[in-house]
Amino acid sequence: MHSGAVRPRTTGAWALVLASLLWGTTGTAATFMPAEVGPLAIGASTMTVGGILLFAVSARASIAAIRDAASRRWLVVGGLGVLVYPLAFYTSMDLAGVAIGNVVSLGTGPVFAALLEWVFERHRLSRLWLACTAVAVAGVILLAVGADGAVADAAESPSVGIAFGVGLGLLAGLAYALYTYSSSRAIRVGQSARGVMGGMFGIGALPLAGVLLLVGGPLLQSDRALGIAAYLATGPMFLAYLLFGIGMRTLRSSTATTITLLEPFVATLLAVVVVGERLNPVGWAGLVLILASVTVLATARQPATFRQSP
Repeated sequence: MHSGAVRPRTTGAWALVLASLLWGTTGTAATFMPAEVGPLAIGASTMTVGGILLFAVSARASIAAIRDAASRRWLVVGGLGVLVYPLAFYTSMDLAGVAIGNVVSLGTGPVFAALLEWVFERHRLSRLWLACTAVAVAGVILLAVGADGAVADAAESPSVGIAFGVGLGLLAGLAYALYTYSSSRAIRVGQSARGVMGGMFGIGALPLAGVLLLVGGPLLQSDRALGIAAYLATGPMFLAYLLFGIGMRTLRSSTATTITLLEPFVATLLAVVVVGERLNPVGWAGLVLILASVTVLATARQPATFRQSP
């Protein structure tokens, strides 16, 4: 029945919504880290521990995905995105603030995902996606303009620090789209979502473990740092990416990255309420546009463009 075909895609969309809510807490949680813990250490610890957990809970399926030549190439490409994303993302927030770092990193994801789908598949995006993404990107722009309270305290010139942070946010957006797209391609060749998540993040965790050994010493110097690192690795990383895998079974990467624009919405609210970053009326208008576009896309019936394995 048609309704039966719609339900899995609706479930996938809401799984991504829940994942986005968890991801939205990362920037605020990171601000409570001791000053001596740098953004590279936070990003490396989060993805290394989370990646190991994802691999461990689905080891058999992950190994099968890695052994399959058709999926392995996508896991390696996605693993590169997994390596770059946390390092660029947490540094972007450190320099430009939680709100701007999240908005740029996640807000550019749908654009990069659409470009990847066009380059590799010549995929024509739906009118619904185009409309929702246009509204959401407009909201992202307004939000970036309205987040006027985030400054790069560590930078000699706040404007230079924010500009560099925005640049790293763009790099994080590309990396995020890269592993989102790669995971969808690996699932579509017949591998399970959990196997793909475990294999891809396990591959990415290997070089990140090396980074963690180099810069992660300060994480061991306080219980607070260890507690926050444990939360980031198990909640916004491990649990959220299990939900992410559920979403990628039935949704295209361009749709998924648009739904996850909910993350900068949550991150900005927390940045304003908890961290104390300021947001003017223009920024609040941007938040409303993002929420509206994500809600429409998450609740809409998605066309069955391909079948995924469970």
